[in-house]
Amino acid sequence: MNDAQPVSWSTPPAGLLAVAGGGLLLVAAAIAAQDGPSRLLVSIGAVAVLAMAGLGLRQRPRLTMIPGRAPRLVVGTLTGPKEYPLDHIDRIRMVSYRRIGRKSAMLEVDVRHNDTERLLIFSRWDLGTNPHDVYDALVVNGFATVT
Repeated sequence: MNDAQPVSWSTPPAGLLAVAGGGLLLVAAAIAAQDGPSRLLVSIGAVAVLAMAGLGLRQRPRLTMIPGRAPRLVVGTLTGPKEYPLDHIDRIRMVSYRRIGRKSAMLEVDVRHNDTERLLIFSRWDLGTNPHDVYDALVVNGFATVT
């Protein structure tokens, strides 16, 4: 395990580019709008979509596993990366939620951060791959146990 390389998971760049493109189309639609209320509503949508793309870029990479002598997880957040050594990780598990009529797999990570507990939830959008694959990699490298 000491020679293992760090592995990162992130939202795919193509997905973020598509979201940013949609935001730019909304900006163009807001400029082309004929009346004030339409222009306002489309502008608000454009700002929200562009903010989502910016947030996705800011958080890259979303999750990094660093195995080795000092194993830790690094989580990309809005305020910058946060490191969680193995002894600060309480539990990692897979859960499924029903959303819009179908099950969505999520990776849940319970951590201790500055004497508080945090629950971090990662979806396929956050990780850019199936959360089950990320969980399997975490199990193989000793970050999680199969329950």
